[in-house]
Amino acid sequence: MDDDAIRRQVEAVAAGRNSRRSFIRTMVAAGLTLPMAGTLLLNAGVASAATRDYRPKKRGGGGMLKLLMWQGPTLLNPHFAIGTKDVYGARLFYQSLAEWDIDGNLIPILAAELPTRQNGGLAPDGLSVVWNLRSDVKWHDGTPFSADDVVFNQEYAADPAAATVTIGVYEKLRVEKLGPHKVRLRFAQPTPYWAEAFVGTRGLMIPRHL
Repeated sequence: MDDDAIRRQVEAVAAGRNSRRSFIRTMVAAGLTLPMAGTLLLNAGVASAATRDYRPKKRGGGGMLKLLMWQGPTLLNPHFAIGTKDVYGARLFYQSLAEWDIDGNLIPILAAELPTRQNGGLAPDGLSVVWNLRSDVKWHDGTPFSADDVVFNQEYAADPAAATVTIGVYEKLRVEKLGPHKVRLRFAQPTPYWAEAFVGTRGLMIPRHL
């Protein structure tokens, strides 16, 4: 599928002639990943579909969850997570700025909102992205989550001495602290697929103070 065909598919979704889910299926069938297909719509200004806001009646209200796996996690640091087993283990403790749902919608988690062209989060030249962070998040020990944690995770993952498995995502970008809960990611070159760093399984963050 060439660029023009993809552009026509995006325009069809924006005009309401095609559904978001149908577009995602077509793009995945053509060889794109679900996050990349979702990013195409996001960059084109097509709003994400509404998602159900599930809120349990009380903490732990759903009871105990047991996962039967062929192999147990070997570590809990997401920057060293090898395979699904380690990602599952790390996800019990750590989160990212945003996550992809099954329909290719990007959902804010630790971010207060998603970066878009409309809110000034996505630079027109594709060289930077601004994330506004939630100000009500705390680590397990009560320490507030802040922009310093985001800066630290990039520096940590990009350090060759650390030998992380996420170095490929973070070595070609830099993070600037714009405020206690605001950061700018600067890329070395125009990056249409900006929603990889700090998003999804490669975006799980560890606490700077520990």
